[in-house]
Amino acid sequence: MTVVERPCLVLLHAFPVWSAMYDDVRAPIAAVADLVTPDFRGFGAAALGEAAPSLNVLADDVAALLDARGVDRAVVGGTSMGGYVAMAFCRRHPDRLAGLVLADTKAGADTEAAAANRERIAATVLAEAGPRVLLDDVYPGLLGTTTHTTRPELADRVRRWVQQAAPGAVAWAQRAMAARPDSTETLRATEVPALVLVGDEDGLTPPEQADAISAALPRATSMRIPAAGHLSAVEAPDAFAAAVVGYLTRLRSG
Repeated sequence: MTVVERPCLVLLHAFPVWSAMYDDVRAPIAAVADLVTPDFRGFGAAALGEAAPSLNVLADDVAALLDARGVDRAVVGGTSMGGYVAMAFCRRHPDRLAGLVLADTKAGADTEAAAANRERIAATVLAEAGPRVLLDDVYPGLLGTTTHTTRPELADRVRRWVQQAAPGAVAWAQRAMAARPDSTETLRATEVPALVLVGDEDGLTPPEQADAISAALPRATSMRIPAAGHLSAVEAPDAFAAAVVGYLTRLRSG
């Protein structure tokens, strides 16, 4: 039985935004957990540094963050790229995992075509030193149809976030994601209780990908979030927060 008195929850952000994506879910989640939302290298307030692109670097950054806070074990979760890093954390630091939250992400590695597309975006954003390729090729898929058509102010907010992404960080992250391994076997070996969330309008990592993650995890609870796309924590913060709070409450009670 897993019982966590007051868990530390590390929530990792999506690409190509930063930890501000969790602003609307902070208060309810912080009522039941010690919430930490770091920025990945090069995003938000974080320096890019000199390390070669690798999600393992980011997973180890999470472990170092826990060390700095004096936390032995934490619930680790993430959206999209944040989910990839959370799975890398499962692989590299399984003894430090108290729970797992995966939102709008997938377990599989990139196909050759997907990896080549990431390299195209990385090279283009560096060559142009600007966000045009992100706005053209990445931004539209971040949000669901409902958000794009009925919530223009929210779509504009996410567009501004994308515009602020530093080219060096974008290229680093794309190359790190392109090199990631398949995490299905890692998930099968992950025994802690897990929560799997997905927006029902997510076109980048659609609900079928979330179903595959849930099937691989031994102890998973899953939920589809209505009228949300790839950034479900941004598009449907009340539903996202309620699901996470419910999961953390169950985790505390065992």
